[in-house]
Amino acid sequence: MMRRSMWSVGAVGMLVAVVSSAAAQDGPLQTPWGDPNLQGVWDFRTITPLQRPEDFGDRAFLTAEEAASLESDVLDRNRLLLTRPAERASSGGNVDTRADGTPGFYNNFWLDTGIRTVGTRRTSLIIDPQNGRLPDLTMAGQQRAERTYSFDSYVDLDAGDRCILGLNAGPPIVPAAYNQNLLLLQTPKQVVLLTEMVHTVRVVQLAEFPKISEEILQWSGDARGYWDGDTLVIETTNFVDGRRWTTSNPMGAVGSTKNLRLIERLTRVDADTLDYEFTVHDPEIWTSPWTVSIPMRRSDEPLFEYACHEGNYSVANILAGERAREATGAR
Repeated sequence: MMRRSMWSVGAVGMLVAVVSSAAAQDGPLQTPWGDPNLQGVWDFRTITPLQRPEDFGDRAFLTAEEAASLESDVLDRNRLLLTRPAERASSGGNVDTRADGTPGFYNNFWLDTGIRTVGTRRTSLIIDPQNGRLPDLTMAGQQRAERTYSFDSYVDLDAGDRCILGLNAGPPIVPAAYNQNLLLLQTPKQVVLLTEMVHTVRVVQLAEFPKISEEILQWSGDARGYWDGDTLVIETTNFVDGRRWTTSNPMGAVGSTKNLRLIERLTRVDADTLDYEFTVHDPEIWTSPWTVSIPMRRSDEPLFEYACHEGNYSVANILAGERAREATGAR
């Protein structure tokens, strides 16, 4: 079970001091050294799906009435699930089901997926391809999607199960589940991206800084950034081969290869909006690149410390459960 606990009073004080000076609504949109000011806590919750529902066909945008109706439906469902009598979930199941009727992984109380569509009212977060859907998988990508996983060792579990990477932290960042906040800090030579889930920290070098060897692979890759006008562009390579971090979206489930090249673009649109856009180049998995746009909203709330499973006991329990199944011949 996921728990959130407040940082120590001292840490929160320092964090609030840094963020409040950088992200106040009436604060400067430029740093003292002249770069666009992207700093602050940014909320990326949204009910807009990654892929465009097939029912929308070629429609890229919702009407204002359709967006309002979707948001109202989410509120009604949240109220229903919050006020109904408590139930006990069965093994392998869940009290609350998803919108498509499939079992969820928590009851609705634990989820914080937001109650609003993106401000642009797009029907999907994917903006390229123009149909708002992921491109086709390559043959190797299809094999990855269809493979089954054993539970013989901790290495068989994905990075999300092992709490190495957050379900929504990526990189790239894709809205999912809960703890959907990003803290962004800047210096003249570095930019730091800290996601609330699993407190994944990425330090992006802006100045001349040698790339690491292509033989050195990392969970969050090796990032380098530069300014393109008012937009921060981050190019990341050197990802761990076969990296999987979640099953909550197709990219996280299929994962990536060591040849993934991720291009992220962050633009401060106004005092309260940070446009986060990324493009995935991984020709071993996808038949073409694809791009996502997520307008993030400025938040006045501090980040919370994320305790995924302290002591890593959940991994031991997952493996112990599989050994118990084997003992009964259920596997």
